[in-house]
Amino acid sequence: MSVQGPFQVECSSVFPFGVALVGEVTPVLDFDRSTRENKVQARDKESGELLWQVDAMDFDPEARERTLKVKVAAPVQPVPPDALSNAPIRPVYLEGLTVTPYIKEVGNGRSRIAYSLRATGLAAPRTGRDNKAA
Repeated sequence: MSVQGPFQVECSSVFPFGVALVGEVTPVLDFDRSTRENKVQARDKESGELLWQVDAMDFDPEARERTLKVKVAAPVQPVPPDALSNAPIRPVYLEGLTVTPYIKEVGNGRSRIAYSLRATGLAAPRTGRDNKAA
């Protein structure tokens, strides 16, 4: 069987301890179409929506990588939920989350499986069975 990504997943399945945004939502540049004078924002290949990027922090204490980048395909810049008081993080629920596995070279001829994350929106964390961390 040939299975090809991306795979649709629930945010709480990928981040059972929760996830938060650190930093701002920024546009992803299309490096092939951009010039030094004219920056062009990238678009999602499937939906045609503009691509945005956020830095996220996985709250899992045993996570191999605690920080990661998530791309968000949306027609306008997504607005993240409010930050926690006295903290620079914004707990978030990644709507329409998909995971695409790929092979990442780590040096010395070695590689490992890595994952690319994409979402269609940002929302406040959910409660109940949709998000155990909220």
